[in-house]
Amino acid sequence: HAEKYGPLSLLHFDAHVDTWDDDGERLDHGSMFLRALREGIIVPERSVQVGIRSLSDEDYGFTVLDSPWVHEHGTDNTVARIKEVIGDSPTYLTFDIDCLDPAYAPGTGTPVVGGLTTDKALKIIRGLKDVNIVGFDLVEVNPAYDHADITALAGATILLEFLYILAHQKRKAMTPD
Repeated sequence: HAEKYGPLSLLHFDAHVDTWDDDGERLDHGSMFLRALREGIIVPERSVQVGIRSLSDEDYGFTVLDSPWVHEHGTDNTVARIKEVIGDSPTYLTFDIDCLDPAYAPGTGTPVVGGLTTDKALKIIRGLKDVNIVGFDLVEVNPAYDHADITALAGATILLEFLYILAHQKRKAMTPD
């Protein structure tokens, strides 16, 4: 995506910051965004992390809307703050399922209590329909840890909302002003 659009804004929903330092050789699920920042793939000043519960001493220039902030300020203020930071820049959206509280997504490898409800997450995502999202993913769904398929259902629903956003953007681009 960065090859096509240039350095991107990152909109990162997660329980973890994923900016832990590494040796520059390996790439893992806890350090990839620090690596992307260092490689100039993402612009931290125009990037937001949402739902974080394992804070780091260094934010590396990212705007961090941790889970307590989202719970206190609500979904409308969360969406407004995301839009304020990202503006109209090309944005890659990544959603780690452990952004959700384990009550709503138990099927993940590193659950952390105090996360978002599916309702809050969906409201925030729906509020992003006019953000310039150029790519997205959903990660860390592990059905082996969820006998009731709650996590898979949440993940599938979130991905469906992303597809609605793409459809909205395509329709908007095709409609003359």
